[in-house]
Amino acid sequence: MVAMIFIGMWLVLQPALSHEKYDYEVRIGARRLHVDVLPEGYRFVSPKKLADLGVLSQHEIDEAIRIELESWNEIPPIERTLMGFFNISSWTNFGWVAVGLLGQCAFFGRMFVQWIVSEKSRKSQVPEIFWWFSLVGGAMLFLYFVWRVDVVGVLGQSTGVVIYARNLRLIHKERSRAARKQLRGEQAAGDDA
Repeated sequence: MVAMIFIGMWLVLQPALSHEKYDYEVRIGARRLHVDVLPEGYRFVSPKKLADLGVLSQHEIDEAIRIELESWNEIPPIERTLMGFFNISSWTNFGWVAVGLLGQCAFFGRMFVQWIVSEKSRKSQVPEIFWWFSLVGGAMLFLYFVWRVDVVGVLGQSTGVVIYARNLRLIHKERSRAARKQLRGEQAAGDDA
């Protein structure tokens, strides 16, 4: 469990610590432009296509920002709204949002299945499928939170994933022991006959 926490924290902190520093940020819709102020002018730190422009004068940086704003405004309003809603800057990033949503659906599914099984038996039960939903949902949410660079989410899921995997392992071991015990019982019954 400790290893999973360290891996998760490294995945989240490593990109954050390795990012170049920048003096200010310009937000255009869901897009973020990072700018450095230099003695000789201005330089975009990110995105890469703007960083490749090198050092710019005040007029050149204003022009680059204007072009980015026009580019954002060319996107249909419904798409801009959805990108803002999901806090993404391109539809490519929606794949990661889908991973997070599917992980959350798996987490809901685990509780739903547990509820149905418990209602049928009229007592609280945790079926094996609960742990499978938990493991899949936890792993998907772990990946999503790493992509979002969300320390709290990574910590929460990194501990859970280990526990879910351990419970599945315990269930498998219990089944193996029961199968061996049954096989020994059948062999003993055959020897007695």
